[in-house]
Amino acid sequence: MPDLGSAPVPPAGPDDHVRGEGEEGLIVYADLGCPRCAAAWLRLREEPGRLVFRHFPVAAKHPRSPALHAAAEAAGRQGRFFEMVDSLYGDRGRVDDPHLWRRAERLGLDLDRFEADRRSEETGARIKRDFRSGIRGGVAGTPAVFDACTLVAVREREF
Repeated sequence: MPDLGSAPVPPAGPDDHVRGEGEEGLIVYADLGCPRCAAAWLRLREEPGRLVFRHFPVAAKHPRSPALHAAAEAAGRQGRFFEMVDSLYGDRGRVDDPHLWRRAERLGLDLDRFEADRRSEETGARIKRDFRSGIRGGVAGTPAVFDACTLVAVREREF
């Protein structure tokens, strides 16, 4: 019988979305549709040091999450990942497609490229890769914060 225990989350790599400087830092698995994740992110982004964002959409709780993660990833292809994340978490009111396009436009993104990237297989695969690494690392709720690949906080009450 295979071992079903969790493995450490992978350390930050060249494909990760990284904000800040430093050798070590926090790895955050978050859902862009989650209010607790928004509160945690708005606090964590102000902390000094390195912060790694990994996608963990929970569509069963937040049906628009997959679209929000795809929008952030598409913005990232144009160098504006964290700006889109900050926009989505800072103003959670309207997250339907026309409002995502307005956000992209405000960020100065090429809208045709944004839309193509948002719907691409590569974008979906990237989001799934992050999600699967979280599952393997024991993420059961969001936000989940790891320090040196060890879980240190889950959910807003620990922030």
